Parts: sequence; structure tokens; C-alpha cells
Amino acid sequence: MSRPAGVVEHLFRHSAGRIVATLARALGPERLDLAEEAVADALEQALRTWPQAGIPDNPRGWLFRAARNRAMDVVRREQTLRTLLPRLGELDGHEADRGTDDELVLMLLCCHPALPTVSQVALTLKTVGGLGVNEIAAALLTKPATVAQRLVRAKKWLRESGKPLSLPGPDALESRVDSVLAVLYLLFNEGYDATTGEVAVRGELCGEAIRLGRLLLAEPKTDLPRVRALVALMLLQGSRLPARVDREGDLLLLDEQDRDRWDHAMIAEGTRLFERACTGPEMSAYHVEAAIALCHSTASPPDWRRIVDLYDDLLALRPSPVARLNRAIALSMVDGALGSAIAELEAIEADLPDYTLLPAVLGALWLRAGDPVRAAEHYRRALALPCSEPQRRFLTRRLTACATTP
Repeated sequence: MSRPAGVVEHLFRHSAGRIVATLARALGPERLDLAEEAVADALEQALRTWPQAGIPDNPRGWLFRAARNRAMDVVRREQTLRTLLPRLGELDGHEADRGTDDELVLMLLCCHPALPTVSQVALTLKTVGGLGVNEIAAALLTKPATVAQRLVRAKKWLRESGKPLSLPGPDALESRVDSVLAVLYLLFNEGYDATTGEVAVRGELCGEAIRLGRLLLAEPKTDLPRVRALVALMLLQGSRLPARVDREGDLLLLDEQDRDRWDHAMIAEGTRLFERACTGPEMSAYHVEAAIALCHSTASPPDWRRIVDLYDDLLALRPSPVARLNRAIALSMVDGALGSAIAELEAIEADLPDYTLLPAVLGALWLRAGDPVRAAEHYRRALALPCSEPQRRFLTRRLTACATTP
């Protein structure tokens, strides 16, 4: 974090959405593009000037003022926007620290029910989460061109809708919260298991998802049981991040990880929050996933039969091929169930044709079953699909192991 590029990357992940939200409050949500562009220009300016001039004492405040000034330059040039100049001029450097309410409101606006759900997710991931089009496409299991089109249409709706940047009323709030939770879930997962790039884990994305979840908890109107359950889930999963890769940055499976390196303070916080989430009658998919994470965090080895039962509960609440895949992984750890797990995975291959984890898991299970030839076929399939460089190295090592297994 002492290097300028590292500080800028940190600010991009942890402050860009906040600054965009504050500028959008002054400009109006119809000028969201201008707010985003101003922040992007400010980040580029920081990368150009900080290596020579040094990192300012208040980097976030510097970035905010640079973005505000860039927006004011654009507004001055456009006659139709000049009425916005006083609003921008009233913003000062302290707005960068006060912008959490704006950020929450922007998240909820991006999740307006008039937008298709997939567009809500893409817009929030881009605007508040800071993900690029390729990252969003990987998280949504879709094509980058499709994501780009959805973003264009969503921003066009924002410009034309005239919706205010304000907290929605009680009747509209709960449905918006569900969309925000879906976004945070995807943002966290993209950090926990990076699908592109040079690193296996992107802790800054996980931390950002947890931070945004805490924004929901800090607002009494959005401090709901399912919100607590999701933040608990992210804390419990996030506690493993320090042990999830080795010194070379390569992936370590759960049974290979040093549990002493897990963040036990996060486990304790996640456990307390999960208990608070379970005080009422509500039972969401996030409750079940948090219970699964708790099983992994509190017992070694975990109670795999209990975890399989929890996945059955999850599939009843939210059926998905990814949940079926994870259930099959858990089932494979139950004595005598390896063949059944393989059969379940083969049954969902058509549902996840481009999901790298599926052939990778099949390769691992066939290797355990004593068939290295069939295992190698699946590892080669996995290597032909998009993945991060650490994932590629992991799969290559496993493919080599197939050749040396009798």
C-alpha cells in the first residue's frame, strides 16, 4: 500500500463507488456516466502524478476533489448542464468520507424493479462494485457483449426515468434489498474464486462486498435477517482467505489449508451475526449457505452428511446447477458415495457447459475412483475453458498427476 499504484488500486476498489454516488447526488442519476468518467479520469491522473509528486496525505480526499473538478470542467462546457455547477461547487473533500449514505441509495436505485434483474446486477457491479465488463460476464456466466448491452440499456433507462437519488419507501425497499444482496453475493464470489487474471483470490473484492453489506446493516430499514445471513456467510467464507493460496499464490483445497491461518475473529463475528439472523421465522438461501459455511468453520473434518442435507434445503429454496454441483462435491466426501456423486455431476454437464469447476471436479473424482485416463479427459476439458492463471497451473499439475498414477 506504500506504492502509488497500490494506493490507487485500493481506492478504486474501496472508494470509487462512494465518490461516484456522491457526484451522482449532485449531478442527478441521469448523469451517472459523467460521474463514472470523472472518477476514472481522477484515478488515471493519480497514476500519472503520484509516482513523481508522492502520495497525498488524504488520498481519498485528493481523488474526490480531482473527480469533482473534472466533472465541473465538463459541466462548464455544456450549456445545458451549467445549472449543476453550484451543486458540484458545494461538495468538499469531506464528502468523500460522508458518502456512505449516497452509496447505499445508489445501490438501491441501480436495483430498481423497472430494470430486468440481470441488468440490476450488472449495473450495480459496474457502478458501485467497480467490476469490469469481463469480470461481470464471468460472474453472471454470460458473454461480455451481452453485459455491455445490458449496461447501455440500464444507463439509458436511468437517464430517461427521472428517478430521484433517494431512499425508496418501505413498500419498495424489501424487493430492492433482494437485488442488492444478489449483487453482493456475486461480487464476493468473484473475489473468493477469481475467474480471470493472474491471482486466484481477490481479497479486495471480498472486502468490498462485506463493506457494502455492512452499509445495509447500518440502515435500520435494511437491517433484515437475510441481510445478516449474507454478511455472516461472507465473513465465514472470507475468514479462509489467508490460507486459500500457498506462498506462490496457487490454490489450496479446503483439506490442504492451515486452519491456524484462518481469521478466527471473522469466524466469531460471522457466527454472532448468523445467530442474530436466526432470531425470527425467516429462512432464506443465505441462511442455509451460512449454515454450510459454519459447518466447515467449526469442525475438522466437517460433518459431510449434515452438509449434504443442508444442500438439499438450499436446492428446495433456490434450485441451481451450481448448488447441485456443490452438493455433489459434499456427497463425494461421504463414505461409499463417490459413484453417486460422479453420476450427479455428469447429469448437470449440459447445464454448465462453460463452467470450469465442473470438469475440474469430475477430474478429481475420477482420479479418486482409480481411473486416471478418464480424469485426464476432464482436466483437459477444464483447461480449454476460461480460468485464472493460478487455476490453470492447478489444473495442469492435476493433469500431470494423472499421467503418473498407475
